[in-house]
Amino acid sequence: MRGTLAALSGLIAGLAALCVAELVSAAVRPEASPVTAVGGAVIDRTPAPVKDFAVRNFGNDDKLVLQLGILALLALFAMTVGVASLRYRKVGAAAVLVFGAIGAWAAVERPDGRVPDALPSVVGGLLACGVLYLLVGRLTSRPSPHGDAGTDGTTTEASATSADRQDADGQQDAGEQDADGQDPGRRGPGAFDRRGFVIAATAAAAASAGAGLLGRRLNASGAAEAAASRRTVVLPTPASRARAIPAGADLKIRGLSSFVTPNKDFYRVDTALVVPRVDADSWRLRIHGKGVTRPLTLSFQDLLQRELIERDITLTCVSNEVGGPYVGNARWIGVPLAGLLREAGVRPPSKGGPADQLVSRSVDGMTIGTPVDAVMDGRDAMLAVGMNGEPLPFDHGFPVRMVVPGLYGYVSACKWLEDLELTTFADYDAYWVKRTWSRQAPIKTQSRIDTPRPFASPKAGRVPVAGVAWAQHRGVERVEVRVDGGDWNPAQLAAEDSEDTWRQWRWEWPATSGSHTLEVRATDRDGNTQTDKRVGTVPNGATGWHSVVVAVD
Repeated sequence: MRGTLAALSGLIAGLAALCVAELVSAAVRPEASPVTAVGGAVIDRTPAPVKDFAVRNFGNDDKLVLQLGILALLALFAMTVGVASLRYRKVGAAAVLVFGAIGAWAAVERPDGRVPDALPSVVGGLLACGVLYLLVGRLTSRPSPHGDAGTDGTTTEASATSADRQDADGQQDAGEQDADGQDPGRRGPGAFDRRGFVIAATAAAAASAGAGLLGRRLNASGAAEAAASRRTVVLPTPASRARAIPAGADLKIRGLSSFVTPNKDFYRVDTALVVPRVDADSWRLRIHGKGVTRPLTLSFQDLLQRELIERDITLTCVSNEVGGPYVGNARWIGVPLAGLLREAGVRPPSKGGPADQLVSRSVDGMTIGTPVDAVMDGRDAMLAVGMNGEPLPFDHGFPVRMVVPGLYGYVSACKWLEDLELTTFADYDAYWVKRTWSRQAPIKTQSRIDTPRPFASPKAGRVPVAGVAWAQHRGVERVEVRVDGGDWNPAQLAAEDSEDTWRQWRWEWPATSGSHTLEVRATDRDGNTQTDKRVGTVPNGATGWHSVVVAVD
């Protein structure tokens, strides 16, 4: 019984730590809470194959799975410490302090960490230490003899010296008996101050829950201010509009990805456990570094007052496996990035500039390195402020993110942008480069079968096989499909919007009964045809032919 309640004591102490830390984080910033800080530290130190496994198997829920895993481990740790505290109360309390110290270290050591970020974990750890010490103390003390009834129905009075008190094993030195001749500390196995424990545990749990709810409300109020600033944004009419999507760009086949990916369906892959809620009114962007002769500091309104462009651009994540879902097409509105850099005095290295890398920094500490030549070679690289006709969603980088056609997101698509520094690849390695990914990462030519789905059972006859292909900044020239390793058959390509967007395709398959394997490959306008060699996503994107197996009735 006492062991179970000791484990419960540990859980309550852990709850107190997290809830109070949540309240304190409202005075610091939401990202400083222990779960977020420790989770971020785990992400920062996760090997690339493990990260790919999480993205591949959990998709957009990978961060939720991580947080739940951290909470589960914390609960197990708290229960273990609680049980151990029955015999070694001070050691248990010290273990809680160590856990708080780990949270503080994780918060400060994050890429965007600051010294005040340690405060929530420190305060939470100290309070949890006190709560655990208090609750376990109730489990290792004997019940009060006051109020015990004797054999004659009268109330007995007894007093105990410190030598008479029950020790951690529930044992008591001889020396005191109540009116009916029984030692109060020996009324039954594991006797302890039940009433005191229940009162203390209930009070601690209730106070902790209240602190946690208040902390969440205060943190939510900051997010509400950012949401209010987004609601007031009115995107100006771009000076350079995107051309109308050509008729026939969307084949409108059941099961085929739509040509424009709705914001709610657009993939999200990043390291942020808490999506930054940035107030557009206070946001600033700094442009500085090597070769910058006129450093710039820009507000959100400064960007909106400039000439904006609108373009359809397909983005792809380097974590996208062959046939994977981490690719999407949207209509972006933003400020041309090359013009801003020229205004700051930047020259690309191909024209004698000293910097060959543009390092973009996010408010959450993410760093992304982009080749300066790629940004300034005439492609529609931009600081995007709008996505599919509305201000950027918070999940996708509000208020400002980078969009650079033709490069994987980890070297081009910094979200929640706040700083641009000109430097060199020799002088600085960005976040993912430090984790074994390549410095340069042009998007590889790829194609995917959307319909029929794997293990589908279409009827024999004419079966539409359809999907998408992409080769951003080069364009898709040809898509071919084959069945069971036979001859390649040219697919019908949908109308092309631009070389920076994906293209839909379809092929009418005269399907016969039985199990069949369908494969697809694409060729870009540079004459590069997808290789059949299967390579994983590390270090610069996957290769191989996408295939599906179907059973035709």
